[in-house]
Amino acid sequence: MGQLALSGVKKRFNKFEVIHGIDLDIRDGEFVVFVGPSGCGKSTLLRMICGLEEITEGECTIDGIRVNDLPPVKRGIAMVFQSYALYPHMSVFENIAFPLRVEKLPEAEIKERVMRAARVLQLENRLQQKPGNLSGGQRQRVAIGRAIVRQPSIFLFDEPLSNLDAALRAEMRIELTALHQKLKATMIYVTHDQVEAMTMADRIVVLDGGSISQVGAPLELYHKPDNLFVAGFIGNPRMNFLPGTCTAVGPEGATVNLVTGGTITVPVEAPRSLEGNPITLGIRPEHLSQAGGDLSIDVVPTVVERLGVNTVAYAELEGVGTISALLPGSSPVAPETPATLSFLAADCHLFDAEGMALTRKVDSSMPIPAAATA
Repeated sequence: MGQLALSGVKKRFNKFEVIHGIDLDIRDGEFVVFVGPSGCGKSTLLRMICGLEEITEGECTIDGIRVNDLPPVKRGIAMVFQSYALYPHMSVFENIAFPLRVEKLPEAEIKERVMRAARVLQLENRLQQKPGNLSGGQRQRVAIGRAIVRQPSIFLFDEPLSNLDAALRAEMRIELTALHQKLKATMIYVTHDQVEAMTMADRIVVLDGGSISQVGAPLELYHKPDNLFVAGFIGNPRMNFLPGTCTAVGPEGATVNLVTGGTITVPVEAPRSLEGNPITLGIRPEHLSQAGGDLSIDVVPTVVERLGVNTVAYAELEGVGTISALLPGSSPVAPETPATLSFLAADCHLFDAEGMALTRKVDSSMPIPAAATA
């Protein structure tokens, strides 16, 4: 079992509250990622679950047992940190076996558990080597192996890939996802990298300023963000935001007059009270094209990045700031050369003056998988 429940969890340092009443249920076997910008409270929340930080208020239960006052070793969890925290004078075998020796388990059981973890992590041929002879990815696997042998109910990962280079991070993402599928264990993973969150998670918890901004499957957050913060955080490059005014609301949706010029009717569920109020239109860079659409804007790109399969163009718009377009790699767009970008109304998101999303009438050509709405 590996069920976790947080109810009204708060954390205060003296009078300063950094976690504001978190309510969250994590099911057995889920891979859940806490994501958000630096300082949002994701690592603090993980340390509270682990027992390294005291819970000021609220309740944390693991498999139905309240663990607020239990030390980390009694909670049935294992944590993998950003730092590998390996003993340099010990072999890989002894590093993995260390928590079992602390528990004074029989030698035969220690060997059996270490060998089983080594097979899962493909470390059988490295067991007699020292950490200094291993690559960064191999050291991280040793740290994970040390967690596996404890046979915990829940694995906690605190930005474990941030010390690796880009290529190795991509490789380790795949390895961790495969490991989760093999172990079928509950895993909670902290990262500031939304690409890691999108590629690894069953569900993502987006944190902002010590509160949960939205919880959902990766594609749910991508297609149906609840607010401006989630819309801008999930997706790379980030969503473009164009301010405007709602001029009419009808059966087809809300009509918006943009500061960049032009009017477009976006298929959303909107109240009549929205008429005459400021509104923000969101459009993802990948939904801008040079092939025509329901509305066009003229830009002069300042920077163009050629990535091979894609080209990213950046431009400055008065009253908006920087916008970006993710175009095909063969796009003829060039710096300081005028271009016209277009988009479809069905691809737009609308946010009210408080930054909350209006419910979209989802385009049938872009369905959200059933798992994302479960």
